[in-house]
This record gives sequence, structure tokens and C-alpha cells, in this order.
Amino acid sequence: MEVFTVKPKTKEQLVALKAFLKLMKIDYQIESNYNEKFVSKILQGRKDIKNGKGISIKVNDLWI
Repeated sequence: MEVFTVKPKTKEQLVALKAFLKLMKIDYQIESNYNEKFVSKILQGRKDIKNGKGISIKVNDLWI
């Protein structure tokens, strides 16, 4: 079989493509451009900030 690379530009296009593939019973897999470890660290950092872990530093205070 052939392999197609599809790059939707919007979230709406992605949702529509997934719905179409599911409707047509076409198997697909999603590949990320990012390393899984990197993504998990970013997500963990966001979660930590949300839970009050971390500090805020004003830009002007960085150069003192």
C-alpha cells in the first residue's frame, strides 16, 4: 500500500481528517515532531506552575 503524509494547518482540519479516516475504516498513526521526554517535561512544568510550584521573577530583577 501507499503511505500519505498529511499536515493539517488547523485543529478543525485535524478533527475532520480523523473523522473521515474513522468513517472509512482507514488505519492511521500520528507522529509528533517533538521528543516524548521533552513534551513530558514541558507538560509537567505547566502542571507544577498551575499547582503553585515555582516562582515569578520580573525581567528587570534578572539583571541586578
